[in-house]
Amino acid sequence: MPRFFSTSPSNHLATMAAAIFLTTPVMQAAENQQWLVPLGGNAYLTKSASDSSDRVDAAGISQWKDPDSVFSIFFRVDRPATLDLSLRMKEPPETSVIHAAVADSRFTLNVAADGGQDQRLGSIDVKSPGYVRLDLKGVSKQGDDYARLTDLLVESQTAGLVLNYVQDAAEHRFYWGRRGPSVHLQYGMPAATTLEYFYNEVNVPKDQDPIGSYVMANGFGEGYFGIQVKSPQERWVLFSVWSPFHTDNPRDIPAEQRIELLAKGKNVQTGEFGNEGSGGQSFMIYPWKAGTTYRFLNRVHPDGKGSTVYTAWFFAPESGKWQLIASFRRPKTDKHLTGVHSFLENFHDRHGYQGRKAFFGNQWVRDTGGNWHEVTKAVLTGDDIAQRQYRMDYAGGTGHEAFFLQNGGFFATPVKLGSRFERSPGRRKPPAIDFTTLEAAN
Repeated sequence: MPRFFSTSPSNHLATMAAAIFLTTPVMQAAENQQWLVPLGGNAYLTKSASDSSDRVDAAGISQWKDPDSVFSIFFRVDRPATLDLSLRMKEPPETSVIHAAVADSRFTLNVAADGGQDQRLGSIDVKSPGYVRLDLKGVSKQGDDYARLTDLLVESQTAGLVLNYVQDAAEHRFYWGRRGPSVHLQYGMPAATTLEYFYNEVNVPKDQDPIGSYVMANGFGEGYFGIQVKSPQERWVLFSVWSPFHTDNPRDIPAEQRIELLAKGKNVQTGEFGNEGSGGQSFMIYPWKAGTTYRFLNRVHPDGKGSTVYTAWFFAPESGKWQLIASFRRPKTDKHLTGVHSFLENFHDRHGYQGRKAFFGNQWVRDTGGNWHEVTKAVLTGDDIAQRQYRMDYAGGTGHEAFFLQNGGFFATPVKLGSRFERSPGRRKPPAIDFTTLEAAN
């Protein structure tokens, strides 16, 4: 649960650290409030030379040798405030000079071994609610590093001020927090109808597709299907189905509970995945483009023998046809399509400071009688990091006759989790799909 996080040896901070709150960010009533923002969960290397080994890890800024490196620290304030900022050193360094920039303020910190563990930068006035970004750049040094830093100490006398930041490393939250908040659209389905197909369209705006983006178009109770940015040179279309055996190590899955590959499309690679549950995975390396609309289709149906078959097709306007990604059989499962959703996440913690956005439009589900039903309602949900308000740069809504999701980038105004959205119905026709021509459709 969210808590005041402090490692200071001083009696004053130790007393403050005893105040633990169960469900809300820290809010202290004392005249002078203090927060210790751990850099392990709230700092990034946002600029560096290509061969730099500088880094942020769970301990904070643990290596800083490159004069081209810029480390950026982020936290959020809920109101205008005057803040006093200090850097906490892992150990007293040799003499160095560091430049710091935040909003319109600039500071030069002459770091010295006799300056103590906490070395003051200065005071800033934050004019409006939102995220504060502090950039650090080395100027000169006598030792190996400009500094090794563990925390940013924030002090303020602004009454009622609340700070949001990744507060603790429990359950790997520094890692998840640096990835940023994941957000989802839980779609409203027609009642009392057995569903078999889900169709969705996705458009990622230009400049909203940094490395680590996973725009998941078609999610269902047992897996997911979407597009990823793996590197500057490589992008994937990805379709995965979880095993009914719960483990993060696919090698632990008994043979009778493994996902079975029934078919795969041209240029599709298949295998297993782990670490977030385990199961069968398929992907196609494909240079999908921001600003282009892609189409996704899934089928979920029981095979009549106690298992369920999951199939995914991808339609790119560049090719002008539906392509099979893969068809999997999931044992010990006897069901049709349920749990329909989409999500947006970042799977690369070094890129969690960059923003991403995606539009999801023209959703339809098809029942077992062959009837299409338009999907026009959705609810916004979020992961543990969003629920705890450790990160608040997340949003969802409607626009361009579609739903959208947004996360990362430390933008100012979030959209409340649990918000309900509805896009205009009746303006589009069901997708025209000749199911008899779909590979592995039977």
